[in-house]
Amino acid sequence: MAMEAHEIEGMIREALPDADVRIEDLRGDGDHYAAYVVSPSFIGKSRVQQHQMVYAALQGKMGGDLHALALQTSAPE
Repeated sequence: MAMEAHEIEGMIREALPDADVRIEDLRGDGDHYAAYVVSPSFIGKSRVQQHQMVYAALQGKMGGDLHALALQTSAPE
């Protein structure tokens, strides 16, 4: 079962309430998304740690309900 962009955004915002989140449906199929997440919570974290935080927010949906997610994360400048 595919996920809607607003569901992905909501899960990320729930885990990282201070984040600026933008979700883009790459193919229009509800399976391939890009997520752009900027959060002060990422300050001092490596890129891998930032991605792990976002994946944790998705509560195991990656690889199941959510097939592909191109993830770009950063701390605010």
